[in-house]
Parts: sequence; structure tokens; C-alpha cells
Amino acid sequence: MLTNISPLELGQHLTQVRERAGIKQAELARRVTWSAAVLSRIENGDRSVESGELSMLLEAIDTPEALRLRTILERNWKIIERPSLDHPDQDLLWSAEEVGKQLMDLAQKPDTKNAFERRLSTYIDELKTSANLLLKREHQVAFIGSIGIGKSTAICRLTGLEVSSPDTNLLAPVLEAGAGGITVCEVHLRQGPSYGLLIEPCLDDVIRAHVTDFAEYIKGAGIQGGSGEDSQGISKEIERAIRNLAGLKTSKSKGVDGKFVRHDEAKELANKYNGTREIVVEILSRMELPRRDRRDVWYDVSTGKQPLNWLKDTFEEVNNGRHPEFTLPARIEVIVPEHLLPIDNLSVRFIDTKGIDRTAARADLECLLDDPHTLAILCSGFNNAPAAEARLLLERAKDAGVRGLIQKAALLVLPRSGEALEVKDEMGMRVENVEEGYELKHEQISMSLAPLALSKLAVGFFDSRQDDPKMFQDFLSERLNNVRQSFGQQLSGIISNANALLQNYELAQTQEVIRQAAQQLRTWIKRHRSLEHLNIHVQDSLIEQLGYAYAATVRASVNREGDWYNFNFGHHLGYGARKIAVQSLNSTVLGFAEICRNMAETAELEEANELLGQSQRLLQTAYDELLSKIQLMGQTSFRDELKQDRDFWICCQREWGLGSGYKGRIAAHSRNWFNNPDKKRLEDELWSMIQREWDLALNRVESLLVTDE
Repeated sequence: MLTNISPLELGQHLTQVRERAGIKQAELARRVTWSAAVLSRIENGDRSVESGELSMLLEAIDTPEALRLRTILERNWKIIERPSLDHPDQDLLWSAEEVGKQLMDLAQKPDTKNAFERRLSTYIDELKTSANLLLKREHQVAFIGSIGIGKSTAICRLTGLEVSSPDTNLLAPVLEAGAGGITVCEVHLRQGPSYGLLIEPCLDDVIRAHVTDFAEYIKGAGIQGGSGEDSQGISKEIERAIRNLAGLKTSKSKGVDGKFVRHDEAKELANKYNGTREIVVEILSRMELPRRDRRDVWYDVSTGKQPLNWLKDTFEEVNNGRHPEFTLPARIEVIVPEHLLPIDNLSVRFIDTKGIDRTAARADLECLLDDPHTLAILCSGFNNAPAAEARLLLERAKDAGVRGLIQKAALLVLPRSGEALEVKDEMGMRVENVEEGYELKHEQISMSLAPLALSKLAVGFFDSRQDDPKMFQDFLSERLNNVRQSFGQQLSGIISNANALLQNYELAQTQEVIRQAAQQLRTWIKRHRSLEHLNIHVQDSLIEQLGYAYAATVRASVNREGDWYNFNFGHHLGYGARKIAVQSLNSTVLGFAEICRNMAETAELEEANELLGQSQRLLQTAYDELLSKIQLMGQTSFRDELKQDRDFWICCQREWGLGSGYKGRIAAHSRNWFNNPDKKRLEDELWSMIQREWDLALNRVESLLVTDE
């Protein structure tokens, strides 16, 4: 009964059952005539418990939950991974386990035909895959938006991570916030044992590249490449951190004419050297990176500060490069002992992504929209909602074949004071209250998202200065619950279809209606094996995004041979490859789903519904796997060959400093590289891989449709 259950897990759950029954530990020990010390060791996980002893404890507690625990402990899991004792979907997962065992038993019978065995095995794989979604209870809520939109402030207001500001009567967020360009890296928030920070450091090569950007900027080489409208060649937050890490201060003093004169130690340092390399070496030396090897810091009452005040001060020190023991962070993880979101049975982590500065098509952001356990919160201002950045990410996700965006994403509008009251209705009359302003704005947003077939995307509003955080908490909890429900519905559907197969399996192997449906699907497969070669190319996304990015952003990526978080050549090539596959196959996959639905609604084929449903799901699964493989091929084969071409990168690096039109010249070099006959073989290999994977996907479905051996 206790196989594969650790004493710690059992002890902790037993404690919860006892406490919810309102029984003291000493009282329960008395009821079973044990010493309190023995029961304490069991509940702490320090002593294993035998089945007979456990039965005594559960009978002594004598509540429905205790009886249910006995039932749960008696379950023998073989197909599905055993869920934790407190998993809220225990019964549904057990139903999947039971039907999985029946499928396995039937598949192992000597008289089961090979073709039918493949159908049974496919169901078992479906059950495992779907159950794994439900088994995992760790979810992420990722906040995505442009710099200065108010993500950090909203997160802190939502989670209660605020402290009294000494300058005003207002509450200040623990995460450093401002008008944008504040947070140096991605920030994660999660529950833990105490208040603290975990730091993932930047790699030495990454720091060196940042310092090189900074050195070129202060030397004057960082402002010669693009049009005057582009930003400086290094972000404000990275510049600030490097200055602090290296002790390169700025100051002001009054000159003889009474005007203030700015002194910049970094520029004074640059003037001492002729070349950028010497400046880089000097700055790295001053940063003293070898001694900055600390990776975590925890609250100690001896600091004399309140926990949140300490957390705020320490976060600002690390984020700005002012802490003497920490290097430049690649990620900061903020740990707090309280729940971040009042939602039961889930572990929720918040992610404050780096703000978007014109370039929304980033690898770190787009992967979040394709993760079933991540809720992507696309943040937008009120007047421009949905913001261009949010719309672009949704559009690109649709173009890349990402499914389930209605469940996996939501739009969060962050209004500033008074904006909601400025909304006018169809008659030009201003709204009477904030709620009406929100309602009308929601309607406008839904209409604007209709062309993307996302008019039903959830939209929330939160003014962090005056709205009740509970409204925002409820919004996020509802979204996460919807995700969990979709996992459960998917598993329930597979269980139901599998049960239908088991109930009719003798007929299912010989039935004429099954043969008829299978023949129609085989005919469809035969007609749709060949790909339609479209006039699209793997580099199209890369070329397009080069036009949107800052010139300095493109240059920073070029200097890193295309491998930079803010503009990653490999990511755009992977996206371009995936988009080719989607445009070639998506309508075909949708067509197969429609054929299956239409056949299922035909009275003559009613008994084939289970086969049609399984075939439809299998092709969709195979198609999703195909897209992932094709994207990986674009990210690796194309990127690797491009990265190895030193002449290409040297040629691109020489373009900086030649005046306006820098981005156009980089795009031209990129286009010429891909149009080179020697490189066109890569695209031919891509098309061959798409065709090969499509054939394999169709073969998987066709293997279900063999009714006679």
C-alpha cells in the first residue's frame, strides 16, 4: 500500500489530514496508544510507517478525508506516473490509469491483431501525454510589455511587495521601477523558505560583450552607425550597472562661469587609451569579477530592517551593480515566504520579463506563448490597447501554429489615473464611471483582435494606483483555473473515447462501418501527401525584423555573431522555418479535422466516431511535433552555418560608421548570403525535412486505419 511513497510525503499529508480533522497530535497518539514522540517522527518523515500502523491512524482520525487517503494509498500505478497524495485530480488520473491498464491488457492478448494493437498503444501514449500536463502543478505567469509600461509596479501591487516610501505617503514597489530601462535582467518571483535573492550570473563572454558595447559608446564609436533617431548602443540599465561595477562615477561641479560642468570618469578613462580593446581590459580589471562570486543572499534580522525594506534595498544594489559581492546578473530570483497568488493546489511563479524596446520578436518572449504551463500576460497601456507589441506577439504566434492562445495568453491593460473616464461611447458621450470605461475599452479591444480570431481573448484592467488588487488576483486565478480545466477536459475526452473502444473492441475489429470510415480517411491521406511549395523563405522573418529594430540593436547582435537576446538571428531563422511549415500544412491539417468532424456527424458513420476522434488527435499531435522539429532545424542548421561564416560577420561589422542606411545594408548582406547558390541547399534540405516529417505523420495516422490483416 505504501510502495513508492516517501515517509516525508506521507508524514506531511497525514499531518494535514489530522489538523483538518481538528485533532491534536497528542490526542491522536493517545487514541492509538502510542507515544507522542513516535507520532511526531512519523509526521516529520523521520520514521516509516507500516500498513497496519497507518490503518490504525486513519481509523482513529475517522473522517471522510482519512478514509479517502486509505483509498488513494491502495492505488497501484503502472501506466501513469503516481500523483502526489494531495493532487486535486487524483480521481481523474486514476480513471486514466485504469483505462490504460485495460488497454495494455488487451494489447498483450495473443489474439489481438497488430493493427488494432497500434490503436491501443496510441491511446496509451495519449493518456500518458495528457496526464503529464495535469500532473505538473508548477505554473508560470509571465508579464510581457514595453519598457516603462508598469509591469513591475503591477506585480508588486498584486503580490503585496510594497513598502512605505520615505518621501511620500504612497507605497513603493519592492522591485525597482521607474520610467523604463530600470531592471537589468529578467526577474522571477516565487515562494520559498524566507526572504532572499538567488542570482544567476552572466557568463564572462556576455559581460565582455556588454563592456565592449559600453567602451565603444564612451569612446564615441557607438553613435556613428544609424540614423539620428536610434538610441545609444547600450541600454541604460546595462550602462548603469557597468559604471557601478567598475566604479566609474559621474558628477557635477560649478565652473568659473557659474554653470554646472559634468564630469564622467568613464569618458576620462576612454581618453587615456587609443583603442577600444585597452578600455575593455581596464574596465574588466576594475570590475574585479573573480571576487564577485556570491550567488544568493538571505534576510537576517540583524540588519535592523523590516524584511520587505531589506529586500527592496538589496534588490536595488544587485540590480544596479552596487553590491560588492555580486556580478552582473542574467536573472534575479526573488524569494518570499508568502503565497504570491491565493490559489489552491498550484505552485505559481511570476516572471517580470525584460521590457520590450521596439523589438518584440524575441526568443525569450515567444517561447513563453508556446508553453502549456505558462500564462502569458501581455501588458498594454490604456489608450493604445492592444499595444503594437502585444498584437505582434499574438500574430507571430498564430503564424507559427501555436495553439490554445485563448487559454495560454491574456491581455492586461494598465490604465493611468483618469484615462478610463475619458472613454466616449458611440454617441460621443463620456462614460459615467471607471467600470463603464473598462467595459467599452474591452469591446474595442475584442473587435481589434477579431482579425486574429482572438476576439475572446481574456482582457483584464488594473490601475495599480487605485484598483483593488483582489480584482487582479481573481483575474489571474481564473485564467490559471481555465488552463487546468482544459487539461482535465482533454484527458477526460481521451478516457471517454478509450472506454468506447474497449466496450466495442470485438466489433471494432470487423465492423463494416469502421472499414468504410477508415477507407475514406486513407483516400484523403493519399491525396494530401505532397507538399505545396510556396514562395516563402526561411530568412523572411529575419529580414523583416531587421527593419524594425534599432540600428544599435542590430549592431550589438552583429558584434555577437547573431547571438543576442534582444535580436537573435538563430531565433528568427527558426521562426521562419516553422512559418514555412505552417503555411504549407496548416490548412491541410485543419481540413483533415473538418473531414473527421463531418464524418462523425453522419448517422451512417456514428459507430466510427471513436476512430475518427483518435485519428484527428493523432494528426494534430504529429503536426505539432513536426513544427517543433522544423523550428529546431532552422535554429541549428541555418544558424550554425551562418555563425561559422566569418567573412559574413566581418563584412557586416564594417558597415557600422558608414552613415545612414546601416540596417538596410545588413539586410542586403543577409539576403545575399541566403540567395547564394551554395546556401540554397539548406532551404532544399528544409523542404525535404518538412516532406519527410509530414509523410511520417500521415503514416502514423494510416497505421490506425488498417482494419484487415
